Amino acid sequence: MASSVISSSPFLCKSAQKDLGFPKPSQISVHRCQKRAISRKIVSVMAPQRSSSATGSVKTGMTMTEKILAKAAEKSQVVPGDNIWVNVDVLMTHDVCGPGAFGIFKREFGEKAKVWDPEKIVVIPDHYIFTADKRANRNVDIMREHCREQNIKYFYDITDLGDFRANPDYKGVCHVALAQEGHCRPGEVLLGTDSHTCTAGAFGQFATGIGNTDAGFVLGTGKILLKVPPTMRFILDGEMPSYLQAKDLILQVSVLSLLQHLSPFTASELLTGPFGHKSEIIGEISVAGATYKTMEFSGTTIESLTMEERMTLCNMVVEAGGKNGVIPPDATTFNYVENRTSVPFEPVYSDGNASLYVELFLPLHVGLTYLLFSMFFQPHSPDNRALARECKDVKIDRVYIGSCTGGKTEDFMAAAKLFHAAGKQVKVPTFLVPATQKVWMDVYALPVPGAGGKTCAQIFKEAGCDTPTSPSCGACLGGPADTYARLNEPQVCVSTTNRNFPGRMGHKEGQIYLASPYTAAASALTGHVTDPREFLQ
Repeated sequence: MASSVISSSPFLCKSAQKDLGFPKPSQISVHRCQKRAISRKIVSVMAPQRSSSATGSVKTGMTMTEKILAKAAEKSQVVPGDNIWVNVDVLMTHDVCGPGAFGIFKREFGEKAKVWDPEKIVVIPDHYIFTADKRANRNVDIMREHCREQNIKYFYDITDLGDFRANPDYKGVCHVALAQEGHCRPGEVLLGTDSHTCTAGAFGQFATGIGNTDAGFVLGTGKILLKVPPTMRFILDGEMPSYLQAKDLILQVSVLSLLQHLSPFTASELLTGPFGHKSEIIGEISVAGATYKTMEFSGTTIESLTMEERMTLCNMVVEAGGKNGVIPPDATTFNYVENRTSVPFEPVYSDGNASLYVELFLPLHVGLTYLLFSMFFQPHSPDNRALARECKDVKIDRVYIGSCTGGKTEDFMAAAKLFHAAGKQVKVPTFLVPATQKVWMDVYALPVPGAGGKTCAQIFKEAGCDTPTSPSCGACLGGPADTYARLNEPQVCVSTTNRNFPGRMGHKEGQIYLASPYTAAASALTGHVTDPREFLQ
C-alpha cells in the first residue's frame, strides 16, 4: 500500500497558511490500495479483538459494511462491487415519500397485498407538518390510512396540528426519532426514503437512503438488491478543541476536502507518482468525492464524540456522495442503544486485513491547526468550503438552528452555551426548530452546564431569539409558504441544516451558509459570519 503526503493549501492565502501552521510532511498520510486487493499495512489502531460471534470467522478480511451486508445476504464473504440481495431489518418512510412508496407497493403487489413485516416498518410524519397547505396535510392522511390498513406498529401519528404536545405519538424529524425510539442498532441494515438516513450509521449499522420504487419493493419483500460499496476510512486522533463540533469536522476532513487543499505539485504526485497509476479519487473532487462509497470513521477523536455528534458526522456523508457512513460501536453506542430498546443486536468490526479504497490518518494532536478552525459551506453547494473567519464581512439577515444535523439537544445546548458566555442579544432574527418532541422538552427542562441552572429556553429568551417552535423539519426543505422560518425573500441565512442548494430553504435566490451551532449562534450575535472563538475563549 502506497502513501503520499498532503501539502499546504492553495485555498488560503500564504499569510493565512503561515498563521494556520500547516503540518510537516510526515504528519498526514493518504493510504491507497488496489480495489479488491488485501491491505496488510494498516496505520490505524483497530478495535479490540472480539469473539468470532462479533467479528465473524472469515479467510479474507472484510470491513464493517461488508460484514453487515454479507450477514444480511446470508453469505460468508462479499467484496466491493458484488451485487447481492439483502434482507432488510428496518424500513423507514415519512410523509413526503411514504404515499408514493405505498402506491408503488400496491401497484406491483396488488391492492390487497400485505407488507412483508408490519413491525419492521417505521412511518414518521416530519417534513411538511405544521402548515395549512391541504396537499401536505393530505399526505399525512394517506399515510394514516395505509398504516391502519397494514397494521403498521410504528406509525408516529399527528392529528392535532394546533398543539404538537397533544399528540403523544408524534415524534418529529425521522433521523433523530429513529435513534431516540430505539430503531438504530449495531450490525443491522436500515433503509429510508430520505437521503440522510445515513445518519444511523453512527450506531455501527448499514444505513442509507433509497427511492420510492425500491421502498415499494422492500415493503412487499423485505429485500433489496445492493452493490457492495468500497470503504474509505478516516482515522482521526487527538483532542477536539472546545470551540469545534462534529459539523466542523465533517466540513473539513473528508477526502474531497483534503484533496481540494492539495497544491498542484502534490496533486500531480498523487496522479502519477507513488501510486504508479492515475488515482481515481483526483477526478472526484466535488460533492461527488465519495460517490457510492462507505465513509468509515474511527480514532480517538471519534471515540470521544457523543452519539449525537456522531450522528451529525454520519448525517452529511451523503453530501460527499457517500453510500453510507459508519462508526465502530463502542460503550457509548451500547449505552445509548440499550437504554432505548430490548431488541438484541450483534455488533461487527472491520478486520485488520480488510481491503480499503483509501485510508487517511489525521492526527489532530500534532499541530494540524488548519483542521482546527470553524468551517462552513458557502452558497450554493456543500463543497464550497471556507473558514468562518475568512468571511467576516458577509452580512446576514437571519440564523436558523434546527434539522436532523443541527436540531438535536446538544446542538441547542451548544448555542445556549455561547449565548450565555457572550451575555449579548442577537442582532438578526434567530429561529429555533427542535428536531423532536424530546429535544423540545430538553430545551425547556435541562440546565445548561455552567449557566447557573438556566435552561436553553431561558437563555434563548434573554438573547432575544425567537421562541422554540414545534418540532419538525421546518424550513430545512423549504416547504409550503407558511412553513415556519422559510426563506420567502432572497435573504442571507446562516443555518445548521445540511444543504444549501438554490431554493433549498425556500426562495431560489436565498443565500445559505451552513455552519455548526456555535458558528450560527456567534453569527446571530454580530449580524455577520463570525468565528465562535470570539465568544468562547
